[in-house]
Amino acid sequence: MKIVIANTSHFKYAQLICDTIGESAKVRGTGIAKRTPEYIQKKLENGNAVIALDGDKFAGFCYIEVWGHEKFVANSGLIVHPDYRNQGLAKKIKKAVFDLSKEKFPDAKIFGITTGLAVMKINYELGYKPVTFSELTDDPEFWKGCQTCKNFDILTRTERKMCLCTGMLHDPKATSKKEKIQEPEKVNSKAFQRLKKIKEQLFLKKKQK
Repeated sequence: MKIVIANTSHFKYAQLICDTIGESAKVRGTGIAKRTPEYIQKKLENGNAVIALDGDKFAGFCYIEVWGHEKFVANSGLIVHPDYRNQGLAKKIKKAVFDLSKEKFPDAKIFGITTGLAVMKINYELGYKPVTFSELTDDPEFWKGCQTCKNFDILTRTERKMCLCTGMLHDPKATSKKEKIQEPEKVNSKAFQRLKKIKEQLFLKKKQK
């Protein structure tokens, strides 16, 4: 298994990547911003993605989005092919794209929004902290990407302040040398689960009224 920085030689996987992301969202029943093969190919061409390959077989993927004149970057589209799940590959891919983000955009704040508890856990272990949406990018193009998500009406109702997704942020300037050498904090998964349930109860009840 190899996890490498993607390039134009990986264009042939673009449609499969999109299909795998879409099918995963259907299975989980979660909202997701749709991606096109052309959009994925741009990330491959710019070297803003990592891909996991088992020989020539696609195993996983994640890419970088740049917002606010490089003040913010997001690691998006994290996906592992069903044949390679439950092997710790998602964490390795996320670490690889996280390191690539810091290398290419050392001064940028790295953020993400997700409903997935597994992704929240990985982010937390990498040094992300849960934050309000107001601490994320205000670039309208980023939020426009949420329009294809089934929960977009919630984001609209709250004037882009809250949604079922949880915002998480890694600020390199806020990370001291002392924090870098410490062992990562243990993740309180139950706290993330409670947060997710509270949001679902709050927003979905309002939707049903």
